[in-house]
Amino acid sequence: MTQIYDRVALIGLGLIASSMFWAIKRSGLAGEVTGYARSEATRDTARRIGLCDRVCDTAKEAVEGADLVVLCVPVGAMGAVAADIASALKPGATVTDVGSVKRHVIQAVSPHIPEGVHFIPAHPLAGTEHSGPDSGFAELFDNRWCLLVPVEGSDPDAIARLRALWEGMGSNVDEMDADHHDLVLAVTSHAPHLIAYTMVGVADDLRRVTDSEVIKYSAAGFRDFTRIAASDPTMWRDVFLTNKDATLEILGRFTEELFALQRAIRTGDGEHLFDYFTRTRAIRRGIIDAGQDTDAPDFGRGKANP
Repeated sequence: MTQIYDRVALIGLGLIASSMFWAIKRSGLAGEVTGYARSEATRDTARRIGLCDRVCDTAKEAVEGADLVVLCVPVGAMGAVAADIASALKPGATVTDVGSVKRHVIQAVSPHIPEGVHFIPAHPLAGTEHSGPDSGFAELFDNRWCLLVPVEGSDPDAIARLRALWEGMGSNVDEMDADHHDLVLAVTSHAPHLIAYTMVGVADDLRRVTDSEVIKYSAAGFRDFTRIAASDPTMWRDVFLTNKDATLEILGRFTEELFALQRAIRTGDGEHLFDYFTRTRAIRRGIIDAGQDTDAPDFGRGKANP
């Protein structure tokens, strides 16, 4: 694989950043990778496990001379980080991110991007319920999608280089408008996470079913809900606060569908239930046929949680 960037800076050293580092190293996509995390403990862990070629004690130091800067912090922190590093960005550099909300990130980051620096938002659709610098692995992005969301006036060459990086890390790459991205992710990720959190919360509130029974007799459905609900609370708080409109739209549709299913159960309408489950089963088959999961669902987390 050809080297694409001389120096890449990773700001925030959690699951995605650490997986990016290992994937970049696996394929020789960058000459040097610098890293920065706000927490001293995280920086110490990164140094101990060899995460990044150089771990810096400030974000500004990490981005100096970098050809690509990747913001790997929760979406609620993107604007403040962009403001902090703006003066240290190299002319001609590209700034990107890995946040799962795009319109808010564009509004928060764009004002801080200096003239002559390219800003190309992105979102790798990959993850596990684990977080932290030691949770990453090089294969995380293999055959997963990464969505690029160029802003108006984005440089085609800069987009092509960033696409090449993600492809080099194993991803399939597509481009998408920010608002459409946020709606798609509300359907495929954000609302399902909220529903999973809710179901785990219901089990916790339903005191007639004891905690030990919930743990001991968890069938696959609830067990996989708990995997989703184990995801990073800061990240998900920020996702729902910053993708409010699209998430509320999808949750409204979900509520309508749920009421219809409640009515079918109450009235004994087995035909409605059978037809509904048949239609939704076909969607599952489509996901498997697209190579985005297996017949043994584990929410794509088998590698990180054997």
